[in-house]
Amino acid sequence: MTLPALPAPDWPHAEHSRATDAGGLRWHWQAWGDDNAGPGARRTLLLLHGTAASTHSWRALAPMLAALGWQVVAPDLPGHAFSGMLPRRQRTLPGMAAATAAWLNALALQPDAVLGHSAGAALMLRMALDGSLPRARLVGLNAALLPFDGLAGRVYPAAARLLAASPGIAQLGAWRARDIEGVRRLVASCGSVLDDDGIALYAQLLRRPTHMAGVLAMMADWDLAGLARDLAGLDRPLHLLVGQRDAAVPPTQAQRLARRHAHVHLHEVGDLGHLAHEEDPDRVLAIAGPLLAGDG
Repeated sequence: MTLPALPAPDWPHAEHSRATDAGGLRWHWQAWGDDNAGPGARRTLLLLHGTAASTHSWRALAPMLAALGWQVVAPDLPGHAFSGMLPRRQRTLPGMAAATAAWLNALALQPDAVLGHSAGAALMLRMALDGSLPRARLVGLNAALLPFDGLAGRVYPAAARLLAASPGIAQLGAWRARDIEGVRRLVASCGSVLDDDGIALYAQLLRRPTHMAGVLAMMADWDLAGLARDLAGLDRPLHLLVGQRDAAVPPTQAQRLARRHAHVHLHEVGDLGHLAHEEDPDRVLAIAGPLLAGDG
């Protein structure tokens, strides 16, 4: 079992950090709104970040949600930031879903709602389809739920598998992340504009070879074709929030799903990119808040 250190005190909301062993690895996670709350006193909201991110991506939104009465919990996904890496055979979407369910079980938590960003939305949906989130309301933000179209759908996964299997690639990627302007261009390429603090946090993550290895492993084994086939069997509404400037996950993905499935509902969050919740957490909260609470 990999036992990474907890974040330094200057990491966003480090005072809210916890460490738990479950599902074959040690998880770093953060919690808000659980102070002085007895069992059942608060509804539980699970936040699942996307590829290459961590709990830091919720640094503004999570406290705002806790102020609305939620007990908010957010893990670093396996291999990301301060959570350990899953064994090779478990680095699939179903494998990560099972590990995340084991982490929730270890904490005796049953979420009332889930907000998943990008690949975190795919993880949320897989868990719901597999029965791990029996009562949770489901909200995806710039959700990555479909394979890329055409040639990209074949080339990108194959390239990710090649890179993940190549010794030294993670270290090389971490070394290149020392170029702060390169990190800024990477964020801009997904349609988002972050302040200097936001860029610095992503740079800090990407400079960690273990984090880079986790990102590559997730990309290599993330097969969305089965998830797309199973979506018709979802037993509840799925709300998809879409930023019009998202250049990482085309907004047409959510539009296509909403046309195909009556239980998929589309919500525009305006002129925001892939990292909409970091760019404008107030706007995202105004739309996602009622949906998570069951009022939308």
